[in-house]
Amino acid sequence: MLYLGEEKMSKTIEIFGKEQKEIKKRIESIENGLIPVAIEDNQLSYKWNEKANIEKRMKVYNVPGVSIAFINNFEVEWAKAFGVRDTRTSDIVTLDTLFESGSTAKSFTALATLQTVRKNLLTLDENVNKKLKAWKIPENDLTKEEKVTLKRLLSHTAGINRPDSMFGSESGSMSTIEHILSGEKPALNDPVKVEFIPGTDHQYSNLGYIIIEKLLTEIYGKSFADLMKETILKPLSMKRSTFEYPDDELGKRTIVPHDQNGEAQETGMMHGAAAHCGLLTTPVELGKFVVELMKAYQGNSEIISQETAKQMLTPTLPLDPAKFFGFTGQALGMFLLEKDENLFFTHPGTNMPGAVCLMIGSPSEGQGLVIMSNGIQAELLHLEILYGIAKIFDWPFWQKE
Repeated sequence: MLYLGEEKMSKTIEIFGKEQKEIKKRIESIENGLIPVAIEDNQLSYKWNEKANIEKRMKVYNVPGVSIAFINNFEVEWAKAFGVRDTRTSDIVTLDTLFESGSTAKSFTALATLQTVRKNLLTLDENVNKKLKAWKIPENDLTKEEKVTLKRLLSHTAGINRPDSMFGSESGSMSTIEHILSGEKPALNDPVKVEFIPGTDHQYSNLGYIIIEKLLTEIYGKSFADLMKETILKPLSMKRSTFEYPDDELGKRTIVPHDQNGEAQETGMMHGAAAHCGLLTTPVELGKFVVELMKAYQGNSEIISQETAKQMLTPTLPLDPAKFFGFTGQALGMFLLEKDENLFFTHPGTNMPGAVCLMIGSPSEGQGLVIMSNGIQAELLHLEILYGIAKIFDWPFWQKE
């Protein structure tokens, strides 16, 4: 059963901070302070000295609905929703509307994995095949030299394929996690394979996290949705959030994805696997996760240990920011941006055909941001919001050089 709150939220804006008048001014400046994007010769640039309104930019990108939560002083300070959940019904987006997190879900999977390691049920550097039961990673000449480990799966260095075929199932069928991992019908994706010597390179892989899902469900003897509810969502009081595929009732409160033309589409969430993309949540509740991880990094959380937070927010290998969207490091279930004493962590998410999430937090600043949308072109819109906020709050990584 889902762990959902009994209370119903119907607001489109809520201010949690005490300085109501000052916060309202900041919200207005953010709404009208987006930094527009310009794309010329396939290069992305920003019109740093211009400002734009969020609702107007939503129309430009055909994004029907957006929901934002802003974090300040280690707490969610305010949240506001814009637009509609489904253009076919014109149901408005409220703070209670559930969004697809896309790959941001990987951060939750990483946290659950590290907590399992702390319970001594798994180790980060052990050959994963020693623990997997019903299915195992196919061995080849590459795995004779180095083994696939949890640490390498969490940091996308295990050599696991992406897969390039993407995911899907035969019409009218539902794939199991075993179908997906083996690439067997009704699943339509390529099977898991190791493509380079584990530990020698970096390759982002959804299949790597589905392997982790398989391992965790075998360790706990529970569905992934249930174990995530018990180990992560319930302790963080994320009462509306779930890793369960939305049923008809839950679907009434969940966004409908929209393509680049702003047309409603069927959800891209998978039935058979959830660890890599399957979290349904709200920006306010996702903000709770960001806040708790920031506090844990500072040693101030009763839910997440400082050791676990440090593991999640310490780079396992450097990344070239020119090639990795500005990211300077890959950690366990998180991408990092580090400069001098400043540390920001993030894991953006996109579910085709039209759900986008941006989550950012800084334990050094005590600030963060969650934006969730139901249009595929929201990736650009989220960047415009991020740059506008960075300009207002002087965030170092998104300032004009």
